[in-house]
Amino acid sequence: MAEHLFFWIGFNVFVLVMLALDLGVFHKHTHKVPVKEAVIWTTVWITLAMIFMVIIYFDLGKTKALEFLTGYVIEYSLSVDNIFVFIMIFTYFAVDERYQHKVLFWGIIGALIMRAIFIFAGVALINRFHWIIYIFGGFLIITGIRMLFQRDVSVDPEKNPVVKFFRKILPVTNTMEGERFFIRKDKKLYATPLFLVLLIIETSDLIFAVDSIPAILAITQDSFIVYTSNIFAIMGLRSLYFAISGIMEYFRYLKIGLAFVLTFVGIKMVAAGFDIKIPIVYSLLTILAILVISILASIIIKKK
Repeated sequence: MAEHLFFWIGFNVFVLVMLALDLGVFHKHTHKVPVKEAVIWTTVWITLAMIFMVIIYFDLGKTKALEFLTGYVIEYSLSVDNIFVFIMIFTYFAVDERYQHKVLFWGIIGALIMRAIFIFAGVALINRFHWIIYIFGGFLIITGIRMLFQRDVSVDPEKNPVVKFFRKILPVTNTMEGERFFIRKDKKLYATPLFLVLLIIETSDLIFAVDSIPAILAITQDSFIVYTSNIFAIMGLRSLYFAISGIMEYFRYLKIGLAFVLTFVGIKMVAAGFDIKIPIVYSLLTILAILVISILASIIIKKK
């Protein structure tokens, strides 16, 4: 028990230190994040995740390490779908590339809190009401099938209920005010469109969490494994965005792959309810194969 508590405390301290370094040292000054810097940070986060997996392997065993890796792969691949939405939101509001990192940084702070709540609530529900595993599994299957036939997603911020509600609480300026989220004019507080962007990204991530959390719970109900794999993927999302936002055409079939992944993990979750266990190694290999095939198809098949 003491060792498990040490892992929880140590991991959260690590996350806080990395966030402090990110904001206070590496991105102290506002700047456009170049692709080279983004690729380096993407590599750093993936490497840190793999090092953490090795630590889990030696301290908690092979099965837990594979569960972490599978959960990480699922969450990281689903994060690419987030990037499509981020691009549309930033384009719609014409957000200067220098300020995009700041928005994503605070967006991820909110995402970390929301994901933690979702994870602990999901694990608690499954532990208390085992039948809910069928609801989660069925939801993932339906979501996967819907994603398979879904057309391109469009973004209309004015229809976002959170944005509508917020506009009733606080006035919003008509133009951007640099990197500021709030300003004062004539002793009155105003939000800027940049803060609206942050709100929309937060609500978008909340919607994505509804898919991704049950997907990882289909792999394991160990709250520590679910939490850490999810957080590692989210922490690397910003650098991944800046690294691949300019080459998204190479991922145009990834949504189809993600649809099959969600359907597969949904079937795995329902099957587990009937005491039919799909070994974690086979689950990992299946998910990796689906993702690799979808990316290769995006590269090889010419766009009409």
